[in-house]
Amino acid sequence: MPKIQLSNFLVWINMTKKNIPVRWLANYSALTFALLLLSTPAHIVSAQDNIQVLTWFKFTDARNSLYHHISNEAYNLLEGRKERVSQVKTAAQWQERQQEIKQTMWNIIGPFPQKTPLNARITGRLKKKGFSVENLIYESLPGFYVTASLFIPDNASKPAPAILFCSGHSTDAYRKESYQLPLLNLVKKGFIVLAIDPLGQGERLQYFNSETGVSDVGSSTKEHSYPSVQVALIGQSIARYFIWDGIRGIDYLISRKEVDPERIGVHGLSGGGTQTAYISALDDRVAASAPACYITGYRRLMESIGVQDGEQNLYHGIARGIDHTDFVVARAPKPTLIMATTGDFFNIQGVYESYSEIKKTYDILGKPENIKLVEDDYGHGYTRKNREAMYAFFQEYLNLPGHIQEEPVEYLTGEELQKTVTGQLSTSIKNAETVFTLNKKEAEKYLDRLQLARQNPEQHLKNVVASAKQLSGFTEPSLSDKPVFTGRMIKDHFTIESYFIKGEGDYAVPFLIYIPERTNGSGIIYLHPEGKNAVNENEIKRYIEQGFTLLIPDLAGTGELGNSSLRGDAYINNVSYNLLFSALLIGRSIVGIQTADVIKLSRQLKQRKTIKDVQGISIENMSPTLLHAAAFDSVISQVTLVRPYASYQSFLDNRFYDTNLVHSLVPGALTAYDLVDLAATIAPRKLVIADLRDANGEKVKELGKNFSVVMDAYNNYRAKEQLKIQPSIN
Repeated sequence: MPKIQLSNFLVWINMTKKNIPVRWLANYSALTFALLLLSTPAHIVSAQDNIQVLTWFKFTDARNSLYHHISNEAYNLLEGRKERVSQVKTAAQWQERQQEIKQTMWNIIGPFPQKTPLNARITGRLKKKGFSVENLIYESLPGFYVTASLFIPDNASKPAPAILFCSGHSTDAYRKESYQLPLLNLVKKGFIVLAIDPLGQGERLQYFNSETGVSDVGSSTKEHSYPSVQVALIGQSIARYFIWDGIRGIDYLISRKEVDPERIGVHGLSGGGTQTAYISALDDRVAASAPACYITGYRRLMESIGVQDGEQNLYHGIARGIDHTDFVVARAPKPTLIMATTGDFFNIQGVYESYSEIKKTYDILGKPENIKLVEDDYGHGYTRKNREAMYAFFQEYLNLPGHIQEEPVEYLTGEELQKTVTGQLSTSIKNAETVFTLNKKEAEKYLDRLQLARQNPEQHLKNVVASAKQLSGFTEPSLSDKPVFTGRMIKDHFTIESYFIKGEGDYAVPFLIYIPERTNGSGIIYLHPEGKNAVNENEIKRYIEQGFTLLIPDLAGTGELGNSSLRGDAYINNVSYNLLFSALLIGRSIVGIQTADVIKLSRQLKQRKTIKDVQGISIENMSPTLLHAAAFDSVISQVTLVRPYASYQSFLDNRFYDTNLVHSLVPGALTAYDLVDLAATIAPRKLVIADLRDANGEKVKELGKNFSVVMDAYNNYRAKEQLKIQPSIN
C-alpha cells in the first residue's frame, strides 16, 4: 500500500464518512483519534496529571513487582524439582535422572547437525621459553569460525593430557592477564591447553564496528544477550553455540597426536565456568571438569543479583526441571572440582546447597572422592589458593604428577595471540557466519512450517490461539477479584477515579478510569508502554468529548510497576534483558503476564453499568499484549494498534532491532505463530492498524506477504470493511 499524507487521509475519511457502511462507522472515531495522535509532534505532547495510585506503605516496592512475581514462580518450580529429586535414592534412579538431564539439555539447545570438517588451519606459530603456541582457526559449524590458541609445553609427555580453557567475560578473552596466569601455569606443569575465544569475545565480536573498533552493542555480556532474544524467538538458547564450539574444540584436541584422548579436562571461570559446566555435562569425553565462580543455584541467584546474561539462561530451563546442580550431576561420578569464593555474586550459600545435593549423587554412585569443593575468601575471580587447588585436581585426575605451586609467568601480548589478519573474524573472512545469520537460517524451517499451516486457515487460527497461550505462559485470570477504590478527581466535563486490583500474582495493578459527563456507552482500555501518566492529555480529552470511558492501567513493567532496580549484566539501552530471561527460564513471558491482567481489566470495564462494549488501543510496543488479549478473550470488541511493529519475524530479518521492544517478545513464538496470525484471529471484530514499524524502528512502507493471512481472515467473514491497515503515515 503506498504511503500517503496524514492530512489527505483524514480529508478522505471525512468526505466518505457518509458513504461508509453502518457497521464500520464505529471504527471512525478510533481510527480518527489514532491518526490524530500520530499527527501530534512529540515536542508538544502534554502529559496528564501525574496520578500515583500505589501510595500505600504496602506498595513501597511496587516497581519490582514483576521481578518478584516471576521469581516467586521460579521458587515454586524449584521446590517442586527439589521434591522430585528427593525421591531419587538408588544408583539406578540417579543414572536414569542423569539421562533425563542430558536429554532435556539437548532438547533445549539442539538439535545440532552431524559434525562437519573442522577445516582447522594454523595462522601463526611462536616459541616461548618452555612452550610453543599455535594460533589457529577452526569451524565449529560450516562457515562459523572459532579463533583459538594451542599451548604445547616442551616437556609434555607423549601423549599428554589436555585442557580446554574457556574464558570468562572479557572482551580480550584469554588474553586477559588474570586468565593467562592459570592458563600458562597449566602449560608449565605439562598440560596441553587449547584456549578458545567464546562467542562475542576476543576476535569473535558479533557486532564489531570497523570504524569505532568496538562492538555496537557493548560489552561481552551484551554481545551474548543481544542476539539471545533473536534465538529465543524460535525456542532455542544461544548456549547451543557456546557448547558446540567447546565440543568441537575437544574434537580438535583429540585430533592432535600430542594429546591423550582419555585425559581431557575442561576449566573456566565466570562465563567460562558456565561453558565448563555445560560442555562437561554433555560431552562424555571430559574426564575431569573444574567450573569456577559459577555453580550456585537458581533460587539463591534470583534472590541476590538475578539471572545473568543470555547463554546462562536455558530456554524454559527451570520449567523443565533444570538447576545448576544438574550440570554436575549429569556427569557423575566423573571427577569434578567446584571452585568458589565466599564474596562472589554467585552466592556461596547456593554453592553449599548445590554441593550437598551433588555429593549425595557421588556417594550413591560409589565415588565420593571424585567430587570436590574449594573455596576462598574473595570476590568474583581467581585466588592463588583456588588456582593451586585446580592445578592439583587436574594433576591427580588426569594423571600428571607434579608440584602444585604457582609460578610467575611472562604474559603474551594480544598481537602475539592474534589469529586473524585484522584482529576480528568479521573483517578478516568474507561472509563468515554469525549467530544472526545462523539463527536466520535455522528459523527458515519454522517459518516455512508456519507458511504451510496458513494454507489451512480455519485449523491454523485455532492452533494459533492454543499455541500462543502455551508459549506466552498465559494463565487464565481470576475474574472474582474486586478493585480497590483509592480516590476521585473532578475535572471539567469528566471525572477521574483511581483504583488498584490484584494482578496475576501477588502484586497490585493500578489504573485510572476517565468518566465523561455524557457517555456513548463505549469503554476503551488504553495501553501505553510508559504507563497511565504518559498518555497525551489532549488525546484523553478528545475521547472524553466523544463520550468514551477510558481505563488506563500501569501493567507489570510499566508506570508505577516499572523501572525495576534489576539491571544485571544484560542491561542494554536502559532495558533489562535480565527480566525477560527470568521469565524465559520459567516458561513465561512478560507479554503473557500482562495479557492476563488486560483481560481482567477489560472485564472490569465491561461490568460498569454505563458500558456496553470495550475497545482496546495500544501504543507501540504494547501492541503484542493487546493482540494476545483480544485473541484470548472476545470481551475486547475492537482493536486499534498505533505505531505497532509488524512482526516477530522482523527481529530475525534485521541484524539490529529496537531494544525497547524486548519485553514485548514471546520466546518460542515463531515456532507456531506471528503477530499477524494473532491479528487474524480477531476477525470479524474491528481491527485498525496505523503506522506500522519494523523491529528496527523503521516505517513499513508496504505490507509484506504475511499480512495476507489477516486480509484473508476478514474476507472469509465477508467483513473486510472491519479491517483498516495504514502502513505508513507522514
